[in-house]
Amino acid sequence: MAPIRLHDTRSGKLRDLVPGPGGRVGIYACGPTVYDRIHVGNARPFVVFSLLRRFLVHEGLAPRLVINVTDVNDKIYVAAAARGVPSAELAAEMTDAYVRDTDKLGLGRPDAEPLATETIGPIVALIGDLIENGHAYAAGGDVYFGVRTYSAYGELSHRELEDLDQGEERDRKRDPLDFALWKGAKPEEDIAWDAAWGRGRPGWHIECSAMAEAELGVGFEIHGGGSDLVFPHHENEAAQTGAARGWDLAQIWMHNGMVRLEQEKMAKSQGNAFALHRALEEFGAETLVMYLCGGHYRQPLAFSDERLAEARARCAGIRDAVRRLPPGPTPSEVSLAGDFFAALAHDFNTPAALAVLAEQLRRLSTAGAGRGVLSEMLEVLGLETLLVSEEAPPEVRALAESRARAREERDWTAADRLRDEIAAAGWTVRDGPEGPELVPA
Repeated sequence: MAPIRLHDTRSGKLRDLVPGPGGRVGIYACGPTVYDRIHVGNARPFVVFSLLRRFLVHEGLAPRLVINVTDVNDKIYVAAAARGVPSAELAAEMTDAYVRDTDKLGLGRPDAEPLATETIGPIVALIGDLIENGHAYAAGGDVYFGVRTYSAYGELSHRELEDLDQGEERDRKRDPLDFALWKGAKPEEDIAWDAAWGRGRPGWHIECSAMAEAELGVGFEIHGGGSDLVFPHHENEAAQTGAARGWDLAQIWMHNGMVRLEQEKMAKSQGNAFALHRALEEFGAETLVMYLCGGHYRQPLAFSDERLAEARARCAGIRDAVRRLPPGPTPSEVSLAGDFFAALAHDFNTPAALAVLAEQLRRLSTAGAGRGVLSEMLEVLGLETLLVSEEAPPEVRALAESRARAREERDWTAADRLRDEIAAAGWTVRDGPEGPELVPA
């Protein structure tokens, strides 16, 4: 197996992926905070790391993908209060919606999807360890991590201490750089847990440290998420675990770029989000997965009707090309499988892999060779459904049969009218030596 190299945010370099015993590759990707329906930007890490898992399986490794759900958070309290419902009820509703929406992408579920509210025991234990070893302190019901007690702080995000801002407003901190591990209960917050330092609930960053360790241990292979999480979220995760355990949380920190709508980051809080479930209804899963594969995972990705139309056309082109190819194995002298998987092994370069796929289709068409290799390629990209020809509905098939009879009778006016009716239904009829063929328009 060729080395798999991935960009590591901490080192700023490509690093070899070093699997654990038995080819194990632990992957933890930060999932959504469930205060609203997720948008296409939230779906990008879900797709990237789901496809990475598929690639690693193809390479003979044993990945375990963990994507958490943050179901207790300030944003959830605010959104629930605005709707007049308990925060736990809103979080459960949005978690269910998140699962339904991502199920429709057709990529399968992660191997584990821990909830923050179901990991309170490990979270409290981890905070206790940090207090005991002097890296955290309790203050008036809150608990804070002492940033200056951890000398490696800032290494992941490449920031100097004097440039940092945690974005928190808590007046009990000893140092403005410190961040909350535990937040004391407030009257307006309707869910809390008991701990030795007071009743309250966990901070965001400690949740992921605890969930990652509970599912994968410490020192697992890949920690992923959006590039907007590098600071403060992932910097704080790395510090918490490093300070408590004396080990790096993960070997490689892998971050995907943001999805941007009209040059702005796509975030629910900015009011310009394009909800995933709406995008799936309008464009379909194949188009969305193709769109997300069309840009390198580390780069920002523009969201527009034009980009989606390009992705849809690309899917249609592949399906059409596959339809014209004979089944059966692909001869080794025609196959480009090696180049395809080499592109993915080099920092999971899906655009390069798609370029190889396009050349593979051209070669297969020229040689009239079996399409077997396409199954291997498309499955890794989550596009295996493009191998299946879409069947026209009965009413469209009936129109095609009527048109064929009209052509036999040389009634060209009726044949043209029926062809237009078929087109209006979203199909194209092609006349070949074996008779008419219906393909999606």
